[in-house]
Amino acid sequence: VRDAGRAETMPLETRGLDQARGVIPGRILEYRAARRLADRLGLVAPPQQLANIRRLAVGTRRETELGGDEPFALRQIDAAVADLEFGGATLAQLAGSIDHDHALDRIELRDAGRVYVECGVSCAKLAKFCNKQGLAGGDFFAGIPGTVGGALAMNAGAFGGETWRVVASVVMIDRKGQLVERGADEFEVGYRQVDGPQREWFVAAEFVFAPRAADEPSNIRELLRRRNETQPIGQPSCGSVFKNPPGDHAARLIEAAGLKGHRLGSARVSDKHANFIISAADTTANDVESLIAFVREQVRARFGVELETEVRIVGERA
Repeated sequence: VRDAGRAETMPLETRGLDQARGVIPGRILEYRAARRLADRLGLVAPPQQLANIRRLAVGTRRETELGGDEPFALRQIDAAVADLEFGGATLAQLAGSIDHDHALDRIELRDAGRVYVECGVSCAKLAKFCNKQGLAGGDFFAGIPGTVGGALAMNAGAFGGETWRVVASVVMIDRKGQLVERGADEFEVGYRQVDGPQREWFVAAEFVFAPRAADEPSNIRELLRRRNETQPIGQPSCGSVFKNPPGDHAARLIEAAGLKGHRLGSARVSDKHANFIISAADTTANDVESLIAFVREQVRARFGVELETEVRIVGERA
């Protein structure tokens, strides 16, 4: 979500939210789990209780850059942070950004290898939970940064696994604050893309995993080792910036264009993995977005390939 530096603070008392715990008007947040870029929003609500989210969905319905009368942007996207005016409300799903007590973080084993997971649970926690419960097929989640909500929204994947291959059903919240349960077959899913009912956001999902054979070891340690060797772990980024084009890899194209380490402002292409953009303490959102545009232009000019962003950018540039 781009930086809403001039977003108007919405008075809580006029939105019926004065009793909603954890709603913060006009607070500047630094999302360390994303790019460490300041996100100045009109209204920020850590999703500490589902009841608060439902009141927020009903109470903040207004025109926004998200298209029409969207009530809020649920931070389930691999978000690009940039400078803009943003008139909606954001529910922060990034681990560690705010007090996350009861932040939709429930995870529990149900029958027949089914695991119920709320969207605030980190993907790494889901991978470890499956391993502890003797379930196979969930190790790849250890390689996905962020939360289950984000993984559901974009069909995140790693090491050959993809989120929606193991989804049985989901719980959504609509703009009226109503919860709706939907089957996986109600969504059209592709590579880093999920199309479903409009104006609904993920709250939870039920995944299905097979039992792990007694002699089948967990791959989590090996996957994390490979990730640490090949990706700039520990440096502020939003993960992979571009989708891989058919039959190729975005990182290979960017490196072949000579762009590893290229810098605009204080944003730079990672020297370790060319599909990552690294920010510094003084990086602006415009730095990042300008670098994304430059990389796309260079790859198009050199190879005739149009890179499509995996990150989603919400709002208009200031």
